[in-house]
Order: sequence, then C-alpha cells, then structure tokens
Amino acid sequence: MSNERRGLFGVEGTGDTSGYGGLVPAKPLSAVVGSEPPYGGYFDELVEHLTEVSEPDTIQAVVVDRGELTIHVAPDAVAKVCRTLRDDPELRFELCANVSGVDYPDQAQRLHVVYELASMTYRRHVRLETAVSVEDPHVASVTAVYPTADWQEREAYDMFGVVFDGHPNLTRILMPDDWEGHPQRKDYPLGGIPVEYKNGAEIPPPDERRAYYR
Repeated sequence: MSNERRGLFGVEGTGDTSGYGGLVPAKPLSAVVGSEPPYGGYFDELVEHLTEVSEPDTIQAVVVDRGELTIHVAPDAVAKVCRTLRDDPELRFELCANVSGVDYPDQAQRLHVVYELASMTYRRHVRLETAVSVEDPHVASVTAVYPTADWQEREAYDMFGVVFDGHPNLTRILMPDDWEGHPQRKDYPLGGIPVEYKNGAEIPPPDERRAYYR
C-alpha cells in the first residue's frame, strides 16, 4: 500500500486533500433553453391548465429533461403559482418537499431557487424554478402556502443571499448572524478561514483538514 498523500478526485501534491483542486468546471449555462410541446405524459395537461389560470408572463419557460418537468416562473409570482398548484382541484400539489438555491455565475440572473413539489392526490411531481440577480435578489416567500419552506428559505438566504419577501423571520440559520458573504456562491473563497457555526462548532479550512490515504 502506497503512503503517497492523495486527496479526492485524484488530487495530489497540492496540499489540498479536500478534492476541490481536482474539480473541473462544467460547461457554462448561459440561458434556460425551453422544451417544445408536446411534453408527454401528464406534463402537457399540467402546463396547459397552469398557463390558463395564471397571469400573463408568469410562466417563462418549460423544460423537460430526463423525464422530469421544470417550470420556470417569474420571481414575484412564485407564491401565487404555488398557491394555485396546491389549491386547484385539478392540480393538488399539497407538499413542498424541498427549496434549494443554485448559483450560475455566467448568467445575468445567476441566483436560482428551485422548489420540488409533489401531489399526494395524483401522485405527480413538478419542479418550479425562478432566477434573480445578485443586485436584486428578491423572490416571493412561499411559507404562507407551504410552512415546510420556512427553514429551507432561510438556508437559501444564508448560503446564497436570496431575499424571500414576506418570510416571517428571514435570518441566518447556519452561519453566525454577523457573517459576511454567502458561502455557497461560486465566487466565495473555498479555503483560508475556518467555518464557524452558531453552536460553537468549527470546521478548519480545506488545507488544514485531515488527509486520507488509499
């Protein structure tokens, strides 16, 4: 067995055993490319009905990829769309399973928020997505529609800096209240300082973490 010090993804000789040094950037996604109908399955019925009951320009794009439906909506319309998806008897998406943030630094509207919704009545799944800029990172909160989104919106605010208008208590949830920056943005430095949590726990920067051998 070799005693050569190696990190994740085959990284070696840099002192960085976290693996970050071996990551290869993905091809930039400059804009959302919508799919052309028909989408297949229940997707056509869902999109058609949601378009009929929504205000103009609410739905910005529809993407079907690997058998999954993503509907891109305007940031100020997210809560209205979620309420429609939940309450309309032909839709009935009662559960918001997850809210997460994504950063696409090559896009003008680089901060995306993704909502995973499920219909327990019809056993269907749909993904909502919206995008805002760093300069105007405001999205309508969906906590009044889906209370489960409370902590998840706080995490997206903490990690990405998305401001959820109407949230009852939009404060940091992982980082200290006085922390500067948003650690999951792509331009946030990966190392050099430890990560501190509210409960006193601390994770050292990547170059000081434990080395693993293989």
